[in-house]
This record gives sequence, structure tokens and C-alpha cells, in this order.
Amino acid sequence: MSDFNRVEGVATPLPISNLDTDQIMPKQFLLGTDKSGLAKGLLYDLRFAPDGTPRTDCLLNTPDYANTRIIVGGQNFGCGSSREHAVWGLQQFGVEAVIASSYGEIFYYNAANNRLLAIVLAQDEVDEITEEVSNPASNRLTIDVANQVVRTASGRSYAFKMEPRQRRMYLEGLDVIGASLQMLPEIEAFERDHWARNPWARVLPLPVSGGV
Repeated sequence: MSDFNRVEGVATPLPISNLDTDQIMPKQFLLGTDKSGLAKGLLYDLRFAPDGTPRTDCLLNTPDYANTRIIVGGQNFGCGSSREHAVWGLQQFGVEAVIASSYGEIFYYNAANNRLLAIVLAQDEVDEITEEVSNPASNRLTIDVANQVVRTASGRSYAFKMEPRQRRMYLEGLDVIGASLQMLPEIEAFERDHWARNPWARVLPLPVSGGV
């Protein structure tokens, strides 16, 4: 369950430090010309054996953690290459938020620009949440974005911070393109002023010659 104010649902612990974007979305799933079909590739080598059968030791393959909405990750989550497909794959799989103590910088801002919540908490707080959601009986979390707090099934609360721009984008249902389009009048005014002051910079079409 989610809306523009919160994310609520099953949380899966994935306490793997330095889980990089190559592991989150392996290279063989980057061959498409659009964003579709990435859910299959998400964490493929963790979810599937070499012969393609689901790994029984992966929580994401178990009934208790089906329909996962939140990943509780390890330190430096999403490090490595800059592939945005890692964010898209998480979202297509149904994940709406990640909680970790630190992130790869490019992944963090790719997540923000695509409205995937990347919540930062202290490592001891992440450890407490990981322990709680490791029990299927208490594996649900609520992330209250409006009030910037994570709540566990047992009633624990953990405050987190967000950059004001990221918080506003999430609460208003905007990705980075939508946020930019909110400034369209200012962009158009700047463009008009720019060409008025610098008409020489505009590239004009070349005249068409009738000769050979």
C-alpha cells in the first residue's frame, strides 16, 4: 500500500554490504531499448540458481516475503556503475523504498529522481529493523514520508531526514521531469530573454541553393 504520503507493506532484509548495481541488475538484462522487463533481472543471481530455478534460500522467493514493498539493505547499497536500470528494476518488481545506512551516490540520486525512496538511518537502527523484519510475523513497515518516520510492526519509530526538494517531489507525486516541468514558465521566459539578448547565437537554417 502506498500513496503520496507513505509506503506501507512487507519488508525484506537484505543485509549485504556493498551490493552493487551490477548485482541489483545484471548486464544481460540491459539489452532492451526501453525500461520494460527489468523485474525479471532484479537480483537475478541471488534469486535464481545457474539453471534458472528459484533459490529456496532467497527470502524474495518465499511466500512470507511475497509482494515485498521495502528492502532493508546493507551499507553502501547501490554502489558501482551508474546504471539507472537498478532503480527501474526495483520499482518494476514492486519495491517502493530501500532503507540502509549509506548508498552509492549515483544510485541515491537516481532513486530520488525516479521516486524510489532511499531512506538513510544509522547503522544500529538499520540493524534493529533488519532483526525485526527477519521474523515473518513482524515483517511489515510503514514509511511516513510527510512526517519523515519509519514505524515497525512492534511500534518502534525511527526518524529520518530528506532533502527538501526530494521530499516535495515525493509528496507531490513528481519525478525529476515532472519537477522540471513545474518551472516551465520560468524556463520559457529565460529562453525568450536569452535569444533577445543573444540573437547572434541562434542557429539559422542554411539557405537552399538552386545550383548544382
